[in-house]
Amino acid sequence: MDQMTTMGATEVAVLEALVARQKAARIAEGPVSLAVRKDRIQRAINMLVKHRDALCEAVNADFGNRPRVVTMMFDLMGSLASLKHARKEVGKWMKPQRRKGVMPFSLFGAKGWVEYHPKGVVGIMGTWNYPIYTTIAPLAYVLAAGNRSIIKPSELNPRTANALAAAVAEFFDPSELAVVNGGLELGQAFSAQPFDHLVLTGGTAVAKAVMKNAAEHLVPLTLELGGKSPVIVGRSADLALAAERTMVAKGTNSGQICVNADYVYVAKESLEPFVAALRGTYDSLYPGSYASNPDWVSVINERHCARVDSYVSEAAARGARVETFGGPFEGAQGKRLPLRLVIDPPADTAIMQNEIFGPALVVLTYERLEDAVAAINARPRPLALYYFGKDAAEERYVLDHTISGGVSLNEVAMHPALDDAPFGGIGDSGMGHYHGHEGFLEFAHARTVYKAGWYDPRKLFGMLPPYSKKLEAMIEKSIKP
Repeated sequence: MDQMTTMGATEVAVLEALVARQKAARIAEGPVSLAVRKDRIQRAINMLVKHRDALCEAVNADFGNRPRVVTMMFDLMGSLASLKHARKEVGKWMKPQRRKGVMPFSLFGAKGWVEYHPKGVVGIMGTWNYPIYTTIAPLAYVLAAGNRSIIKPSELNPRTANALAAAVAEFFDPSELAVVNGGLELGQAFSAQPFDHLVLTGGTAVAKAVMKNAAEHLVPLTLELGGKSPVIVGRSADLALAAERTMVAKGTNSGQICVNADYVYVAKESLEPFVAALRGTYDSLYPGSYASNPDWVSVINERHCARVDSYVSEAAARGARVETFGGPFEGAQGKRLPLRLVIDPPADTAIMQNEIFGPALVVLTYERLEDAVAAINARPRPLALYYFGKDAAEERYVLDHTISGGVSLNEVAMHPALDDAPFGGIGDSGMGHYHGHEGFLEFAHARTVYKAGWYDPRKLFGMLPPYSKKLEAMIEKSIKP
């Protein structure tokens, strides 16, 4: 199949035909054996290994500067970790599970169990910040559940999308797995297809449009949407450690990570030592100018450069203090922006209202930790939350009084690395999970099967019409707390 690079009526027809082809192939296939599932997962692994150089080069070209090691570590290693975990566990996951029968039916041989069947054809819409990981990591669990899939990469990574399409075409028949490429219109057409499940990694506004399209066919959704993820630095925290680990995460991919720290709450009296520790960590990780350091990743495009810069500029104009790292600010240099701290900006500024998703970090101060928690709870629920501290009671307070997709304690952005634990958001940060057993369950249909026994106890207990007063009295007696 020719991969799409432009959008038009012909491309929509090709997409629709591809969905229909995969659905027909899925029905004709019948039960999807363990051997077939493992084979598809293994081919995906082999595909990434063979095409790693082409994929890294394409991602670098799309960003303008993104070190090979960043793509290898996060996009490729992360995807391979999911694929290998699914390969290892799928045999256990797909086994039917016995369930207890309802008394008194089980006394007469009735049985019940749950079987996990493929949903069918799953659409995957990736995003641009980790263009390989956001398509292949969910694919691992889609394939483990026995499904077929069509991938729509982000249009902001055209070279990566084409490289991924070429890699997939070499290892998979289009009736199993295919990639379609195109712009926003193709994305709209893609989300309107009658998939059996649809996965989107992206922003809240896009998710709302996708949900409207998917609703036409009642397509179930998995949404990974990010949000403004907070860091709470408790008074018992090691400030140097908190600053180091926050900066390591914030510097990665120039902050273009869905679970990255968006804003930090630190005790008022600890503000200056914390800012100094952030600067010291940054200088050790990225010495020299932001414009020339080879490890400092570019922002994906000029529009996002302007967006992040406007957030910082507005906050500064409204009286917020701004600290620039990596040399003096000279604008976007080759789509590279410096990391800037925005300290105590007004609550109604854009940087406080929107996910930053780039090289800027808000630092807020608190006098009572309870007030910081209350402020976090007043916002939409984030994809991640981070707490630094040695006070076990305070740690428990934060866990018990906040809601987020996931949490890392004394670390930032590490919980998604748990391949055997669910990853996903809640509320504005998304719905559903992938990773681990929960990822398999997300893309499998859990079908209950009841098998009758050798005798129907309803006859023994007079539970069939005509109903008697004796039955009514028995039921009345059983209805009690």
